Amino acid sequence: MPSVGRKFLVAGRGGLNLTHSEPLEKFVARYRDPAHWRSLLDDFPPDALRAWATGLGIETFVGTSGRVFPSTKQAAPLLRRWIARLKTQGVEFRLRHDWCGLGTLEGPCAAFETPLGPSTISSRAIVLACGGASWPQTGSNGRWISLLSAAGTEIAPLTPANCGYEVDWPSAFLAEAEGQPLKNIRVQANGEWVAGELLITRYGLEGGAIYQLGHALRSSPSPAITIDLKPDFTAEQLATKLPSAAPDLLANAARAWKLSPAATALLRLTPVPSPNALAVMAKGFHLRLRGPRPIDEAISSAGGVAWSELTEDLMIRRLLGVFCAGEMIEWEAPTGGYLLQGCFATGARAARGVLSFLGKTAAPPAKVD
Repeated sequence: MPSVGRKFLVAGRGGLNLTHSEPLEKFVARYRDPAHWRSLLDDFPPDALRAWATGLGIETFVGTSGRVFPSTKQAAPLLRRWIARLKTQGVEFRLRHDWCGLGTLEGPCAAFETPLGPSTISSRAIVLACGGASWPQTGSNGRWISLLSAAGTEIAPLTPANCGYEVDWPSAFLAEAEGQPLKNIRVQANGEWVAGELLITRYGLEGGAIYQLGHALRSSPSPAITIDLKPDFTAEQLATKLPSAAPDLLANAARAWKLSPAATALLRLTPVPSPNALAVMAKGFHLRLRGPRPIDEAISSAGGVAWSELTEDLMIRRLLGVFCAGEMIEWEAPTGGYLLQGCFATGARAARGVLSFLGKTAAPPAKVD
């Protein structure tokens, strides 16, 4: 790409969510493979990421949701200071270099296609941080898979994660509910329940609740969700709020249960004859999904270089001196600061691995009181 940090800037388009403030035990459990993340986050915890930003002159704050943001909420000021520091430390940026292969001369070497023709860079160690396959317009296109696969590295296919799902909505429903949120709900897929929100879109659903259920939905040959529209009440409690006979049962329920327009529209999709039946449906509205949105639209991707292919220092076992970091490793996490935290934590581990490989003294993991 013609400039660095493009995916970082896109990630911060709506407010750069660097990390999360919740306790580390709960933080670790957000990752699909917590066994790897206990030590990774011990070495580079959320407080260390905040301290790093502060060291660049960018203060952070904890929002009402527990998410951590830069004081400006923007990615660009942080990225500018980050690049400026790297340049003072002797880092050289070579832009518009398209990685096209690895080799071994006296050490690892990387081959590139550039506007001026082929180029090869040799080094005693290489860190690959090529990303997954979401937002390919930023340069994160997943083309690196064929290069590492050719070297015998096991790679799980890249699939969309933290993405919307498609639903065959009736046109009358969309006329009433498109663009409307479903708030304060619980959603279940394949036996897994999460709390959060959903947004009705012309093609289906977006929102944190369905993003969190990506792994469960991918595990099912017929993806579907069950929505509890009123998680603070039982079906019996909801039913008692309604008269046994009313000319418009759903209209009465919308008032008595304080249903949102989107929730009311959902319940209208399947008419029921009684208050009890409507209450049961409100507690477990079943919705079939057609499938995920394209990976180009996903916030992140699942899959990548298998953990079994990496040493504890994140060096590829078959490629001496070549390390991996970030989303190109096979891990998955929800939105909320966990994705960037994971990228920084694996980057810190790979960097210490390089220093150890080169026989240099690695700085101790950041510990914050």
